[in-house]
Amino acid sequence: MSTWMSLRVWGPVDRLPSVPGTPSAQSALGRAVAERRAELGLTQEQLALRADLHQRWISNVENGHRNPSYSSLRRLADGLDLSTSELIARAERIESGKRR
Repeated sequence: MSTWMSLRVWGPVDRLPSVPGTPSAQSALGRAVAERRAELGLTQEQLALRADLHQRWISNVENGHRNPSYSSLRRLADGLDLSTSELIARAERIESGKRR
């Protein structure tokens, strides 16, 4: 069986089982973005303007439906007044169940 066929049998990666009770990396990133946006008192539209990204894209990230590229992640972090590493660290804390 080819690699392509075996990937097709398994289905999309987002359907693979995760550790119960812990958010996936994408979901954790989305929560980190939404929480920081709320801390700043921004709407998705305002963040989109600050980060030069589309509001729908921001919504998809916050809902765990998008896995941003590095360049988009940098723009997103900049729009949230964070370094890229701080945004990732926030997501990792959420993913591991730890806060601040």
